[in-house]
Amino acid sequence: MVFSWLQRDRQFFALLTDAAQNLLESSQTFAQLIENLSEASTLAARLKDLERRGDRYTHEVITLLNKRFVTPIDREEILALALEIDDVVDGLEAVASRLDIYRIPWADRHIRELTGVIQRQAEEIATAIHRLERDDLLRMRENAVQINILENQADEILRQALAELFQTVDDPKTIIKLKEIYETLELVTDKAEDVANALESVVMKHA
Repeated sequence: MVFSWLQRDRQFFALLTDAAQNLLESSQTFAQLIENLSEASTLAARLKDLERRGDRYTHEVITLLNKRFVTPIDREEILALALEIDDVVDGLEAVASRLDIYRIPWADRHIRELTGVIQRQAEEIATAIHRLERDDLLRMRENAVQINILENQADEILRQALAELFQTVDDPKTIIKLKEIYETLELVTDKAEDVANALESVVMKHA
C-alpha cells in the first residue's frame, strides 16, 4: 500500500526538507574549505553555524512529534531520518574543526575524493527527501542504493589512503593528523549510509 501524504501533516516533511537542504549546504561549504584551507577558520565557523541550524531542525521535529498524535509515516521513521541527517552534518563540522586545528596546508587527493563522495551522498539525500514528500517511494529507493554504493567507494578510498600514508610519510605527527582526517571523513559516509538505511525502511513498510 502506498500512502498519500497529501491529506496528512506536511510540517514533518517541511522540516526534513530543511534538514536535508542544510546538509547539502554543509557539504558544499565543506568542499569550499577543502579548496581553500587558508580560510579554514572562517569556513569551519560557517559549518558550526550550519551544525547549530541542523540541531534546531532536529529539535523542531522532536517537538512536533510530541504534539502530533497522527504522523504521515511512523514516528520512529521520522525521528530516525531527522537524527541521522543531523549526524552527517555533525560529522562534517567535526572534520572542519580538525582541519582548522591541525593547520594542514593542503588537501591530498584522498581527502578530495572522500569530500566528493560526501557531496554526492548529500545530493542523493536531498533528492530522496523530496521524493518522500511527493510519495515517490520506489524512486526514493534508487537514492538509498546510490548512497550505499558511494559508501562502498569511500571504504576503498580509505584503504588506499591509509596504505599510501604509511608507505610514503615518515613524520609521526603528519601520520596521526592525516589518519584521523581520513577516518573521520569515511565515518561521515557511514552516517550517510545510516540515512539510506532509514529511507529503505520507509520503502519496505509503505511502498
